[in-house]
Amino acid sequence: MKTLTMSNKGLSRFFQYRSLVAMLVAKELKARYRGTFLGFLWSFLNPFLAMLTYVLVFSVYMKIQMENYSAFLLCGLLPWLWFSSAVGEASSAILSNGSLIKKIAMPVEIFPFVYVASNLMNFLFSLPILFFLLMFLKVRLGMPLLMFPVLLILQFMFTFGCALFVAGITVRFRDLLYLIPNLITIWYFLTPIMYPSSMVPERWKGMILVNPFAYFAIAYQDIFFYNKWPDFYSMLNVAVFSLFVLGAGYFVFQRLKESFPEEV
Repeated sequence: MKTLTMSNKGLSRFFQYRSLVAMLVAKELKARYRGTFLGFLWSFLNPFLAMLTYVLVFSVYMKIQMENYSAFLLCGLLPWLWFSSAVGEASSAILSNGSLIKKIAMPVEIFPFVYVASNLMNFLFSLPILFFLLMFLKVRLGMPLLMFPVLLILQFMFTFGCALFVAGITVRFRDLLYLIPNLITIWYFLTPIMYPSSMVPERWKGMILVNPFAYFAIAYQDIFFYNKWPDFYSMLNVAVFSLFVLGAGYFVFQRLKESFPEEV
């Protein structure tokens, strides 16, 4: 009961600083492209260039036989870029804002949240590329798009939970700052984004079942590429993973945050 009360209090204080959060997200977005010639156009160009590279390697060099492979790839790649960038940047969220944490009394959850929210905006900005490509390749969209907002909310919860977890533990175990990018890369290749889940050998199917982001990738592919409703049990797994990771990340962060002013 005490933990629940503390959590509710923390969330209430977090909500009170919503104006500050909005300001920090806007500042992060502006700082990301400050001094560049193309500015926010990089939100479109980065995923587009990544897609072209993967299409060249897997569709031309390795010759994956799949119709509209570039559209399939982009359906899973865009949400992954949101997740991986947010978690990677959030790993140093507390350490890089140590001076503020020592001087100003505010919910420190704000700092990893800002990276999740700013990368969400980049994800939303890049969606026109996906829709344009789907239209150009005559990939049909339909009613399953109604599931997109639900999936978006669940991924936000999942990503924020992961961000809280890595932001908290890297303060105490700083070697993880160098390990996390490698773990994210390995996670990417184990997730059916560059390849359909049907290509995974039967004896390795269990790797998908325990991979939370595999359910997200497959759901996005169902909605945007296959124009079908995501499987009910897959969406249930997405919801369960998201709630569990958010709760676990918040719990770990709360247990560690009292020591942040001394350790940053």
